[in-house]
Amino acid sequence: MKTILYAILASTIAMSTVPAQADKPSKAGGLKRVKQEMVKPPMLPKHTQKAKGGPKIVEVELVVREREMTIDPLGTTIQALTFMGSVPAPIIVVHEGDYVELTVVNPKGEIEDVSSVEGWEGTSTNIMSHNIDLHAVTGALGGAGMTLVAPGQKATIRFKATKSGVFVYHCAPGGPMIPYHVVQGMNGAIMVLPRDGLKDGKGNSLHYDRAYYVGEQDYYIPKGPDGNYKKFDSPAAAMPETLEVMKTNEPSHVVFNGAVGALTGENSLTAKVGESVLFIHSQANRDTRPHLIGGHGDYVWQSGSFDDAPQTNLETWFIAGGSAGAALYTFRQPGLYVYLNHNLIDAVLKGAAAHVKVEGEWDNDLLEQIYKAGSIE
Repeated sequence: MKTILYAILASTIAMSTVPAQADKPSKAGGLKRVKQEMVKPPMLPKHTQKAKGGPKIVEVELVVREREMTIDPLGTTIQALTFMGSVPAPIIVVHEGDYVELTVVNPKGEIEDVSSVEGWEGTSTNIMSHNIDLHAVTGALGGAGMTLVAPGQKATIRFKATKSGVFVYHCAPGGPMIPYHVVQGMNGAIMVLPRDGLKDGKGNSLHYDRAYYVGEQDYYIPKGPDGNYKKFDSPAAAMPETLEVMKTNEPSHVVFNGAVGALTGENSLTAKVGESVLFIHSQANRDTRPHLIGGHGDYVWQSGSFDDAPQTNLETWFIAGGSAGAALYTFRQPGLYVYLNHNLIDAVLKGAAAHVKVEGEWDNDLLEQIYKAGSIE
């Protein structure tokens, strides 16, 4: 145990070294500032699909919250490490060429309800150091080398969104703490839209009526001698046994948006016939294969890059671990759709599935039942 702790300490100190500041000045001076209010996934913050005016500085604040979360109907809990209290963390939305001024806050002592944001509940007490590695950032370990904060500290960086697409961000404090923090829930995404909006492969504009952010999460919950999942009092207490389960690369749970059933039932995603819906999907650790049962990916950026022409009419798409992708689909029939990881073991047995409830008029030209199931006699 001491060996692990010493390795964590050494790697954390190494990661905390701030790179020397370059002489070349930023071009952000004098730009208009806007504050982006974070919202709980699957929703996206307010934004325009096409940029209005020139580049701006988008101010974002992410508050670290270490909190216990229930992740399945059995009452299994995890000592979650989060940005803003949710798994996944909120999605940030900007346009290519904008600057993001990002502040990471790691409060000391008890954190009360985030009362201004619906859906973030409970209190927590932070005991660990955290930082943020954004895959959209150039240099300094994606910002991780400049943002390491202990409880009671905060740090701010400003970066230019130079590439359009969807990108993962996650905590990366060094050594074994990197995968531990990621699989305890500390990851999210940033979407950098082209300034003139999304395009098909022929240069035509694409528009979405709704957008949802689905963060896929693998958990590694230890079991006790009785075969039941164990409960821990803190992330530090959970770490040694969780690391052993992590070494198997066999997750106990694979879920969407933090818990089994988080996007089903009353929490199902919604749409209407004729609406185009953008599904943004991230997985910070494992490969995944999103699929919409009863629908398709009309336009799919499975690598996440909006600079590339989207693939069209996909049945299932692939998102590599440590990345995010996006798919646009126009719903043509009403009813209940299932959006899932088409590793059906992960979807059905471990929880990686969501529902989309679609309202509208049925079109028999697309699908019609000719004979209702009945006896063949």
